[in-house]
Amino acid sequence: MGILKNGALWTDTDGAPIHAHGGYMISFEGYYYWYGEDRREDYYVSCYRSKNLSDWEFRGHVLTASSKTEAYRVRTKIRLRREDGGKVNLERPKVLYNERTKKFVMWMHFENGKDYHDAAVGIATCDAPDGAFTYHGHFNPYGFMSRDCTLFQDDDGTAYFISAARDNADLHMYRLTDDYMNVGTLVHRLWQGEYREAPAVVKIGGKYYMLSSFCTGWAPNQGKYAVADSMEGRWSRLREIGDETTYRSQPAFVLHEDGKVLYYGDRWNAEDYFASGYVVYPLHVEGDGLVMEYVEEMAFLE
Repeated sequence: MGILKNGALWTDTDGAPIHAHGGYMISFEGYYYWYGEDRREDYYVSCYRSKNLSDWEFRGHVLTASSKTEAYRVRTKIRLRREDGGKVNLERPKVLYNERTKKFVMWMHFENGKDYHDAAVGIATCDAPDGAFTYHGHFNPYGFMSRDCTLFQDDDGTAYFISAARDNADLHMYRLTDDYMNVGTLVHRLWQGEYREAPAVVKIGGKYYMLSSFCTGWAPNQGKYAVADSMEGRWSRLREIGDETTYRSQPAFVLHEDGKVLYYGDRWNAEDYFASGYVVYPLHVEGDGLVMEYVEEMAFLE
């Protein structure tokens, strides 16, 4: 049985620290693939895979400052380095598999590496879950700011992109085009003035739950969630979940597989980003509410 201690910097099967912050996880052909930020050297996004959620094999730096770039039909600015040669910021990478195009499509938060004024969406694609992604540039969806973000794929393949807008004051929800390469419709502007970030969405028992955190920099805060009967329907007011620090975490994503609903979060280390750890807490529904269970460690079958 594999055991992961919450708050620790987990290691891969080679014993090296896992660098996958603000990440996302998908299931594909018998493996879980975990993507996340890797800010070392010239890296942007790393990928790991596992069959059991505890033993993670490093698969590569799938997006770097030297990755292939390629224009496509959407007008974007294609830049993986600053004018001075330094790195830009690519944060909170999320990946979905598009059954129609057979492509893995990555969406992420882009900034220029000097300030947070771009507030844009970056997009990359690959034919394999752990291959070298091609970067297609960044843009502002319908001209709006876009910072902390997530993706959600519904049962029918419809995909949504949710991101913090208006200097983080609101969360915008966009339905994507059928190839997942562009926003199609802005379907919601949610919780105006409540300053939510780090969104994560999960569907449980026919209802949709969106978790998020307040904007307090590197410091954890009281997590909240809302519920809806459909992604494009009416969302409830925000309700508290976990304790006043969301058990010392910020949401990254929620995995719902094989009857398990697992909240994954980052436990940021403000003094040393590279020493930031991870947490995984069970989620379950009680009545009409969502409950997060605090555990010191999580055990997975090997």
